[in-house]
Amino acid sequence: MSGGARGLVTIGEAMALVAAAETGGWAHHRAALVSVAGAELNVAVGVRRLGRPATWISRVGADGFGELMLRELRAEGITTVATVDDTRPTGLMVKERPNSLHTRVRYYRAGSAASALTAFDLPLEPIQQAAVLHVTGITPALGPGPASAVQLAVDTAKAAGTTVSLDLNYRSALWSRDDAGAALTPLARQADVLFAGPEEASLIVPEGDPSDMVYALAALGPAHVVIKLGADGAVSLVDGELRRTPAVPVRVVDTVGAGDAFVAGYLTELMDGAPVERRLATAVAAGAFACTSLGDWEGLPTRADLPALRATEAVHR
Repeated sequence: MSGGARGLVTIGEAMALVAAAETGGWAHHRAALVSVAGAELNVAVGVRRLGRPATWISRVGADGFGELMLRELRAEGITTVATVDDTRPTGLMVKERPNSLHTRVRYYRAGSAASALTAFDLPLEPIQQAAVLHVTGITPALGPGPASAVQLAVDTAKAAGTTVSLDLNYRSALWSRDDAGAALTPLARQADVLFAGPEEASLIVPEGDPSDMVYALAALGPAHVVIKLGADGAVSLVDGELRRTPAVPVRVVDTVGAGDAFVAGYLTELMDGAPVERRLATAVAAGAFACTSLGDWEGLPTRADLPALRATEAVHR
């Protein structure tokens, strides 16, 4: 799996992010921070910071938010393959913090440029040459066009011997649980690496203890199954061996993006040919870093950052 300079390719919508700069909600505080965010974008940034190439494929609007997105990704060293649509806007994500215990996120993505993604937007060669293709359950939920793009990407990856990674990433605002389960089960059967939270896993296998659920998910076909448990770490079944990995204790600022950071850590180590224990250790460390700052990806670690967090973990123990 080392693959030389081969890296990750991912496909999906990223949105402009307008986040409250203060606690208390928009009715009381109007200062905001503007950035960009999206599950696949977050994973691409995480992988690139940890040292692997990353390519992001999508569509953006011909607007300031789309321009900001492309500039940010290129500044991170990510290869962007994005159609600029002058008839549809870049999607928008608005995040507020009513209090220190809760973050509220709303999405304005209906009719966005990325919702018009189709198989015709996909360059197949980068997928064929990648070490890993990473997709999520968000993109198929955007409509038939995006769903067809994901399916073509997965079929292309399988034919080329590219590892397929799927994060179920269920979004209830986009589709029902029944529709999501029907669409994601076939993708899970094609995946080599499968990530999910417990509630997301119950879309396609019976609900139960995470240890039981990873076995049920693995029975669908993936060789790597990881159930992300947030502050409780992760339960994984890789090549038939069950593992429980504790989270790294940190002072939490914002948990949004932590799951994507976890995925980025695992996939980077997988591409580097690292053993399972190291993949999971880097995954929980990257997830912890994401919790320590505002923004979905700004706090993601580089290789040089990881030892500092591991030292902090040792102190907590």
